[in-house]
Amino acid sequence: MKVVSVVSAKGGVGKSTISANLAAALHQQGNKVLAIDLDPQNGLRYHFTLEPQSSPGLVRAPQDASAWRELMLPTASGVALIPYGECSEPERQAFEAVLREDAGWLAGHLRDLDLGRDVIVVIDTPPGPSAYMTQALTAASLALAVVLPDAGSYATLPQLSGLISTYCEGRPGFFDCGFVINQVDQSQQLGRDITQVLRTTFPDRMAGLVHLDQSLSEALAYGQNIFQYRPHSVSARDLTACAQWVAQRLDS
Repeated sequence: MKVVSVVSAKGGVGKSTISANLAAALHQQGNKVLAIDLDPQNGLRYHFTLEPQSSPGLVRAPQDASAWRELMLPTASGVALIPYGECSEPERQAFEAVLREDAGWLAGHLRDLDLGRDVIVVIDTPPGPSAYMTQALTAASLALAVVLPDAGSYATLPQLSGLISTYCEGRPGFFDCGFVINQVDQSQQLGRDITQVLRTTFPDRMAGLVHLDQSLSEALAYGQNIFQYRPHSVSARDLTACAQWVAQRLDS
């Protein structure tokens, strides 16, 4: 089993969209994929269907990891999904307390699941430092940071790089980190400049660019991934390339 944790330092970068469609792209390439929603917004499921099945989700996950298989939901895309789950505010607070007490909670449960060496787990997280990000990075084989080609994202890179370094680098089982630049608009000079700076700063860690494409928003509106909705779109091409980069890093 390999774990890809998708993270961001700020909101509004399209991280959940990247998580869902990356999972679909990896499955398109012949991999067995499990997507896990570790974000209290519980929104990853809508990238797979307009009418999500009922599931207690992670927030009510049993301590016995063997029972976690019952949390997995099949999707039309072929990607298995464990949603965050619907909960009350006290339930969310209690769950987060568990995560803060044991930074290896998720990693341990994933190991106990014994999914097999050929499974790729893609974890979606809320933006910014949190117990959720700590859990995801502690479990990660590969950390994938989603940024926009703007000054705000560029300013957060030192913080994000520091978090990845703290929880990932030097840990057995961690391969690398990569960056995805999302919503790239080649008509904007600032966007082109920041994209070039990021490529120069992280030449070996640039997982790919995903161009601004209305098809991604439209796909979500239909409860589909981009490969179901518009498989020949520019964003489908970009996400396929990102998935290839991820798969190569995981095999290295």
